Amino acid sequence: MNHTEFYKKLLALPNGAHDVLFKGERYLLRKETLLKGKLIKIYAQELSSTNIVSGNYYPTMKGGMLKPCEMSDEKVIDFVLNSTIIPSIKEEEK
Repeated sequence: MNHTEFYKKLLALPNGAHDVLFKGERYLLRKETLLKGKLIKIYAQELSSTNIVSGNYYPTMKGGMLKPCEMSDEKVIDFVLNSTIIPSIKEEEK
């Protein structure tokens, strides 16, 4: 299993749907962990446009293999490393 900054940040993102900020824009991020952690899927759509970030990550293949969906590896990596979850109202009340 790999221990890159990208992988650590990807693991830290909770599964499910979350609002995030990336480069000053709000996105809806969906993360799903499948196959007992052997596949991590992310899909994010900017809420003010049609811009998306999408990819599958296989942490156990070749020390970690990223398969972006019709975009560069760099775009997915930049998004994962630099997006910030916006706390929900329920989380802020805790």
